[in-house]
Amino acid sequence: MKHFDAGSIVVIVITFVLFVMALFFTGFTHDLLLEAGVFLISIKLIIMAYKAGVSSENIHRELREIKDLLENKKEKT
Repeated sequence: MKHFDAGSIVVIVITFVLFVMALFFTGFTHDLLLEAGVFLISIKLIIMAYKAGVSSENIHRELREIKDLLENKKEKT
């Protein structure tokens, strides 16, 4: 799982464990929908953070390429 950091994995595991515990303690009631919503929101936030990290890496890579091109052009003149 190189795509997620340790903190994200911990949050997923804890949220899932709490969700499973809620199933046993509350059963299949209205509260189950609330617990499922919390679980899905946690997963969605982690996925969004991952996508933001990937986007940031791409921007940094492109900026490095632009910087290298400018430095090469400066050296030639």
